[in-house]
Amino acid sequence: MAAVTAQMVKELRERTNAGMMDCKKALLESDGDMDKAIDWLREKGLAQAAKKASRIAAEGVVAQYVTPCGCTGVIAEVNCETDFVAKTENFTKFANNVAKHIAKADPADVDALMAQKFVDDETKTISDLVSEATVAIGEKISVRRFARFKTEGVVSTYIHLGGKVGVMVEVSTSEAGRENEDVKQFAHDLALQIAAAKPEAVRREEVDSGKLEKEKEIQRAKAIESGKPEKIVDRIVDGQIEKYYKEVCLLDQQFVKDPDKDVRTLMAEVSKKAGVDLDVVRFVRFERGEGIEKRKDDLAAEIAAMQKA
Repeated sequence: MAAVTAQMVKELRERTNAGMMDCKKALLESDGDMDKAIDWLREKGLAQAAKKASRIAAEGVVAQYVTPCGCTGVIAEVNCETDFVAKTENFTKFANNVAKHIAKADPADVDALMAQKFVDDETKTISDLVSEATVAIGEKISVRRFARFKTEGVVSTYIHLGGKVGVMVEVSTSEAGRENEDVKQFAHDLALQIAAAKPEAVRREEVDSGKLEKEKEIQRAKAIESGKPEKIVDRIVDGQIEKYYKEVCLLDQQFVKDPDKDVRTLMAEVSKKAGVDLDVVRFVRFERGEGIEKRKDDLAAEIAAMQKA
């Protein structure tokens, strides 16, 4: 029997998009013959994923997982082609398994994730699971991105609209704070806030400098265009930038559940009540399919093609 090398497995995977373990098995069964291995995968239905690799997967869910200790959290965007499939039990179970694996295995990025052995079944890699899910579900499946927070404070996640939006936030606190129900509720409220209000940064110092300068230019141009005297333009711009901060900075935003206070005030109140120091460290907000150009179906052309066929 011919020796099967890692390079051969890699080449077969690139040509078929089948799982790595399946590629290795196909080569072993085919005595190292690449063409026979491809036929073997096709016969087993394992090369079907390759046919779907070029399709656009812009639907799906943002899944979440928080470890029992509450110290590690994950949100992950897992995509498929249609909203119908995104709502099925098989797909949501797959997405949740991916999120759980990321929390436990701590991959560096998506490429590293694909090569890792699945924590619940080390005979398969995550790449194998993606290929199997693609075949079983019948649509292109992909893991697009993920975020993982490990903290000595509190991490909270929130999934909105059945997986359309996912949020994760980290709050620093003491050991006593981690067990405090008011602190846990505060972290949860922050996640709701981020989902609804879409902040871009936690605090003013973290606002993107390029966006800030652009906003100043826009507000200056608007003030001059409206005929405001030059001597008060700077004051007008400062006022508009103050409003801008209140829109994009989480701590400066009006609290969605009580607009009479901002998030910074809420944090101070919870900190005093719980008797612990609190601070918002970071957050991430994923919206399913954002930035992916969705396929635009031409119904007339499709009907014409069917009639021609």
